[in-house]
Amino acid sequence: MFARRLTHSALRGTRWLLLIPFVCLLWLGAGFGGALWTAPGEDPGDDVDIHFIGTAIHVDLLLPATPEVRAALDFAAEDGVPLGAADWVLVGWGARDFYTATGSYSDMRIGPVWRAVTGDASVLRIEVYGPINTAGLDRLSLSHAQFMRLVQAIADTRGGPVLPSAGFTSTDRFYEARGRFHIFRTCNVWVGEMLRAAGLRFGRWTPTPQAFRLALRHLTAT
Repeated sequence: MFARRLTHSALRGTRWLLLIPFVCLLWLGAGFGGALWTAPGEDPGDDVDIHFIGTAIHVDLLLPATPEVRAALDFAAEDGVPLGAADWVLVGWGARDFYTATGSYSDMRIGPVWRAVTGDASVLRIEVYGPINTAGLDRLSLSHAQFMRLVQAIADTRGGPVLPSAGFTSTDRFYEARGRFHIFRTCNVWVGEMLRAAGLRFGRWTPTPQAFRLALRHLTAT
């Protein structure tokens, strides 16, 4: 009897283990579908070029440090981000515990990862750069009106004060942000939200960098 119970428990555990990769594949596949499920909106313009910096799990926005960007993000300048001397401004959004503590893959810890998957408060990161080579980066051209809506949507994402103990460099800052991060609303989903807020007909759900880039290619190819 005990042996049968043990075998039954083992089989049940195996089924759950087999279910995990299936759910992961379903989530990834749904992301590609969400990338091609385009929201109503405008075609890209041709006044301002923005870029995207990404890793295997995360995409950031890279904006030219125009007067409009400096004005919209002046709260960061007040906290020591040298916007006035910048050529480019990097903006990202993510899970508070994971994003503020994970500067590289070697910094990843199971606790912050688990909270990111199941739900965590969010943060907005602002960093600045001087002249950089953008030749190998994904690029998108916007009209001036689209760019201004994008910048305003990013500024409106800030939900609270700077986090005084968080940062990867001497020139970046993390802020409390609006909305919660979870597996269905990732950093890459947020970037898509910002582009739709700019008025673009972008994919409705882009949870991974791969899904985001598919939506970006779909936007610029049609």
